[in-house]
Parts: sequence; C-alpha cells; structure tokens
Amino acid sequence: MRLPSQAHVPTKAPTLRGLLLTLTLLLGACQPAPPPLTRIQGNTMGTYYVVTVNDPFPGGKEALQRELDTLLARMNKEISTYDPGSLISRFNQGSGKEPMPIPPAMAKIVQQGIDAGHLTKGKLDVTVGPLVNLWGFGPDKRPVKRPTDEQIAEARQRVDIDKLSLIKQGDNFLLGKAIPDLYLDLSTLGEGAAADEIAALLEGKGVNNYLIEVAGAVRNKGHNSQGNRWRVAIVEPSDNPGAIEDVVVPNGMALSTAGSYRNYYELDGRRYSHIIDPATGQPVTHKLVSASVLTPTALEADALDTALMVMGPEQAMAFAKEHQLAVYLIVKTPKGFESRYTPQFAPYLQQKKP
Repeated sequence: MRLPSQAHVPTKAPTLRGLLLTLTLLLGACQPAPPPLTRIQGNTMGTYYVVTVNDPFPGGKEALQRELDTLLARMNKEISTYDPGSLISRFNQGSGKEPMPIPPAMAKIVQQGIDAGHLTKGKLDVTVGPLVNLWGFGPDKRPVKRPTDEQIAEARQRVDIDKLSLIKQGDNFLLGKAIPDLYLDLSTLGEGAAADEIAALLEGKGVNNYLIEVAGAVRNKGHNSQGNRWRVAIVEPSDNPGAIEDVVVPNGMALSTAGSYRNYYELDGRRYSHIIDPATGQPVTHKLVSASVLTPTALEADALDTALMVMGPEQAMAFAKEHQLAVYLIVKTPKGFESRYTPQFAPYLQQKKP
C-alpha cells in the first residue's frame, strides 16, 4: 500500500547511505487544513538535508535557514576531506609529530569512531580512507583498472585505528597519529553528527516537534502537524522508486541506514560497492544490501550501520543480538529482498509491507 504525502530524501554521498522516505498523513477533506509545517532543505557534505519543524522558530524560517547554514558550514570546515583547508585535511596532510588541537564537536565524532571501532573489532575503521580512496570512493578519482594486490597491501599498512589517538586536556582535545600517513575519514559519521547537532540547535530554541533527515540519518521528536508521531519508511533497495519495505515510528529515537546498493561502479564486468572491509582491503561481496539501526543518537546509529554492512547478514544479526541492538537488515536472496530484524526493532514497526 502506498501512503499519502511521501517526501523522498536522497541517499548519502559520498557514502550514499540507505534511502529513507518521510511520511506524514494528510487530514481528511472534511477536516480543516492543518497549519503549515516549516520545511527547509538543502545540500551539505555532498548530500541533502531536510529539516521539518512543527513549532515556531525564533525569527522565522529565514533565521532557521541562516543558523542551519552556519552550523553545517562549520561542520564542513572541520570534517570534510573534500575541503583541503578543513581541519581533518590539515591533520591528514600533517606529519603527526605534534598532536593537533581540535574543537569539542569534532572530538566527539572522533571518539565515537574510536569507540565503535573497538566495539565492532575493527569492522568500522575511521582510518580506512587509503583503501576508500584506492577504490575510487573518496576525493581521489575512480580507478581505470582494479587495484593490484600489492596496492591493496600497501594501503592496508596505513589503516589502523590503534594508531589514532585523542587526548583530552582540560577543555581541550588533541588529535594525534602514530604514523605520518595515517588518514582520518569521518564521512561515515558526518551525517549522524549533523542530525544530532541540528536537533540540539532546535531544542535550544524551544523547538520540540521536529524531523531531521541528513541523507540516511534521522532525528525526530514530538509530533507532526496532525498530532501524530513522525513516521519514516525504509524503502526497498532496488531501482523501483518509492517501493516501501517497512514503515518505522522512531518515537524520539535516532535512525540511520547504510546501504551498498546505490553507491557503486562497474569495472571489467564486476560491480564494486563503496563498503570496504578493512580486514581484506576490498569492497564487500555478501548479500546484505541495507542495515538500519535505532539508537538514542544519530551519531551512534551512523557508526553502527556501517559496521553492520561490513559484517554481512549473518555476522551482523549475531552482533546485533549479542549487544541487544534495534537493527533491521535487508538481504538479497534468490527470491528477492528479505527483511530481518531484532526483537528490539519490532516495537517501532508500524506497517509491514503486504
């Protein structure tokens, strides 16, 4: 069944996470029209964001747009590897002889990357950039031929989360690296971090009814203009636009979805996904095509969904059950797409696909 008033949110780039749809029910024709929501959308971090609020923002829509632009521009200057002058680019270009001071907001993202890396035993590795770039999914150009085993082995020598350090000194944070060519890439966490920061901005201005989508990362609170909880649809990972896999009511929880089915390229008759396994140095080849995670913050969910995508269907489900995570997986099978989810995710499902 197709629900009314579906707003499509593009997938993440450069990581191109799983496609999400925001769904809001319209009132019947016999009822008075609901007050208009304030909705702002734009581009950031190589992808799209959409912010919908159901409360007045001080100064109106123009003020909200200005504050969003300022917040997102600041984040890009901190963590964008596509900006050669950003803090993360300067860190990557540096020798590492002296730790680099970084602001608390950036330190929070780095710490989440380190923590998730240890929790997932390296399935998430924020130093995997050399491999991502080697396979053509970073700022570097796409390769004209498959990287050699020697190139992969050399790049793997520069990937090691244990060679990254974050030191807190009072109110300051110092970011260090044990080898000069360690390359930090926070793009897999950027969208979740942005969703959380926008949520903090809104709540700081007295806005307590909102839906935030930064590509595949979602934050929500309160209700839409009809007084209903916000609803989000996980769509079928296919070329059929708008095919709904399941409808989720996050109910204040953050939702992040990662997928392997939209950011890929074909070379010499083979398809290569942007999801790189740090252990092998190569794109994943398993049948898990989408992973969604519900956690209190979008930053945490954004870290875990990528790690689950690296694991593959069986290992991802085992990990989710071991850690009692609310996880929803979509697996490609000979009969089509199959959804699998943990008991913790079930209460958030409102409508199963017929």
